Amino acid sequence: MPDAVEPFSNAQAKTTPLSSASGEVVDAVVIGAGFGGLYMLHRLRALGLKVRAFEKGDDVGGVWYWNRYPGARCDVESMQYSYSFSEELQQEYEWTERFAAQPEILAYASHVAERFDLRKDITFQTSVSAAHYNEEQGLWDVSTEHGEHIFARFCIMATGCLSSTRMPDIVGIDAFEGNVYHTGNWPHEPVDFCGQRVGVIGTGSSGIQCIPVIAQQAAQLFAFQRTPNFSVPARNVPMTDAAQRKWKDNYAGLRQQAREDTSSGTLYEKSPHKAHEVSSAEQQVEYSRRWQAGGVNFMHSFNDLMLDIRSNDSAAEFVRSQIGAIVDDPKVADLLTPKGYPIGAKRICVDTNYYSTYNRDSVTLVDLRAAPITSITASGLQTTDTHYPLDSIVFATGYDAMTGALSKIDIVGRAGETLASKWENGPRTYLGLMMAGFPNLFTITGPGSPSVLSNMIFAIEQHVEWIADCLSWMGEHGHKTIEADRVAEELWVAHVNEVADKTLFPLANSWYVGANVPGKPRVFMPYVGGVVPYRKKCNEVAERGYEGFHLSTLS
Repeated sequence: MPDAVEPFSNAQAKTTPLSSASGEVVDAVVIGAGFGGLYMLHRLRALGLKVRAFEKGDDVGGVWYWNRYPGARCDVESMQYSYSFSEELQQEYEWTERFAAQPEILAYASHVAERFDLRKDITFQTSVSAAHYNEEQGLWDVSTEHGEHIFARFCIMATGCLSSTRMPDIVGIDAFEGNVYHTGNWPHEPVDFCGQRVGVIGTGSSGIQCIPVIAQQAAQLFAFQRTPNFSVPARNVPMTDAAQRKWKDNYAGLRQQAREDTSSGTLYEKSPHKAHEVSSAEQQVEYSRRWQAGGVNFMHSFNDLMLDIRSNDSAAEFVRSQIGAIVDDPKVADLLTPKGYPIGAKRICVDTNYYSTYNRDSVTLVDLRAAPITSITASGLQTTDTHYPLDSIVFATGYDAMTGALSKIDIVGRAGETLASKWENGPRTYLGLMMAGFPNLFTITGPGSPSVLSNMIFAIEQHVEWIADCLSWMGEHGHKTIEADRVAEELWVAHVNEVADKTLFPLANSWYVGANVPGKPRVFMPYVGGVVPYRKKCNEVAERGYEGFHLSTLS
């Protein structure tokens, strides 16, 4: 084990690298090179720190590197799903669509990495297998799949909320002789489905996006659905100069408005009214207007849709009526119609021609609640009542969200406590940033923060800037470690659940609570209180000398 790294004495000080047969010593390790890892690396460099970053893919991009499936597209408008930290960057980059598709977002991530020369400090095609804290040295021993050990004072997890793909436990998957794909780990080369019989398992966001595109090629497409999801039309259009100019002429002001006057960090047209306070006719007019405009803005038709079941029912019923109007076959329309949970309690989907795709003669909807899958055979898929011959199977079965990527790493903190054991009854964090028992280990957009309920790049920037400011402050004040206090952690976990329980979110079996992963504890993971009060809380914690954290001074 090498000697401990001498601390950086102020925000600009840099440690002197120490050589050791055991491994390289750095100030910080960043795990992941998606939007969180890229910005974190950039900010740590600005502090003058020696940093190593690791990424299992062969380039930057995170979730947008892996999710290359047909139809993959962001549900936040391009002008807002982008970094705000550099005025030059946001002025120079030209977006081509209202909602950017995966290739354009990946190109944007690549542009950022190139512009700020970030790739030189990233080791690609390398997964981190373990991170063990050495209390005596005050260092994290980070080991990779290739056997390399890096020793770092700070370990920052930028592993992403939706990066651990989930394959269902179906008998016979390995026996299938056709092609198998997962939307979260799609081939880099184009996949040609022309003339094929294709089965898509799953009708969540990725299934809803890929089914219409694959159906344009496939000779026959079978969509295997267990639970129908609410989806609203994107109404995607090419980006106009006028639309782009509207943002670029006032980016600073609009970004500030997103920080101070939104629930998610995305600017939407907010309503001052509660749905049940207006007439049914007025509700229909507003829902119709938002439906025609497209996007998640629909969920802001009234200000109480996630708080009052009466209001929510009116929005849900409007969407159900639209499904019935679009889909020709009443039986298929009924199967596609979500029932039994509030609209928005599961992540609402944004689509292009999803429901109308079921009007194609070549597309068949299979109800897995009526006839569950029993096995996958060499030639197709078997349900309790039918065998479906297939040439290709697409698993659109989602992720082990928010905790999955972290659980794949053997993380050990003080006194041999593992993160797996700490989280065996559900994730516990303070602010979604740190965990008691794991000094100097930070999580970007971790459970207990707004994360997946917000504009992810907005949430990432707030966390990265908070962490960078924290490390700078520690250096200025001579602190060696920072660690969440267990009481503060427990109070925050209780607060996260208390806030969620005041909403309609807990009324659905969603991946927000881990319901899509058998055996995963049912705990509401993101913070639903909104990005404004959350940011205020984080700022207050810092202003009070990092209240709720234990800090140790250097000996």
